[in-house]
Amino acid sequence: QVQVVESGGGLVPPGGSLRLSCTASGSILSSAAMGWHRQAPGKQREPIALITSSGATNYADSVKGRFTVSRDNPKPTVYLQMSSLKPEDTGVYYCYFSRINQPTYWGQGIQVTVSS
Repeated sequence: QVQVVESGGGLVPPGGSLRLSCTASGSILSSAAMGWHRQAPGKQREPIALITSSGATNYADSVKGRFTVSRDNPKPTVYLQMSSLKPEDTGVYYCYFSRINQPTYWGQGIQVTVSS
């Protein structure tokens, strides 16, 4: 049974930084595509960052230039470095590990609140 655990969320003032981490228990996911979704209060969950097995990245326009996704394959772990945070970045952040024709594994969700 694969377990996915997120960490690093919390309360941060506008303009601040935060780094989220997400680790899966199964090494079979070391070659998976990894990424992050976000669900803001009262809104639908949306994809915000993706990193492929080859290291290519893609970002939602709302976070481009402020967020950086990275990965550590042996662990396997995916990170989300968030900078210049805005109140509209507040929400629950979900990580995932995805392989073609295999189930997608999701983290439990972690709260990020940007407020003074």
